[in-house]
Amino acid sequence: MLRRQTYHAKAGDLEKSWHVVDAEDISLGRLASDVAVILMGKHRPEYTPHTDTGDFVIVTNAGKVGLTGNKATQKLKTHYTGYPGGLKAETYGSVRDRRPEKLIEDAVRRMLPKNRLGRQMLKKLKVYPGAEHPHQAQQPKTMTV
Repeated sequence: MLRRQTYHAKAGDLEKSWHVVDAEDISLGRLASDVAVILMGKHRPEYTPHTDTGDFVIVTNAGKVGLTGNKATQKLKTHYTGYPGGLKAETYGSVRDRRPEKLIEDAVRRMLPKNRLGRQMLKKLKVYPGAEHPHQAQQPKTMTV
């Protein structure tokens, strides 16, 4: 009788590919969830939970990402400095205008595993506020969301 064994991908077994996504007029949550799946490697049949099997993702036009409803004016991004009275709050619309790459990076980071592997996966995310990116040499494939 033939005994089948479960395949576990090793760190250097898989060839990493590059994907590029245009974030213009795409909802922030939908974009972040699709990007997180690619970074984790869940789109591959060789997906292994304890190994980084994901690909690189380039997000362009981050400054034009969509926020549905009143999120641009009502939803707040907060940060506590650790000091009394040090709670800083800023609307998502002003964060999108000032640092759009931070908005997408935070949304994707929260959808990745909360451990060393998740931090390693996040390093494969490249976000740019405009349409240009310096990764043409990697020949990225266009990804639709």
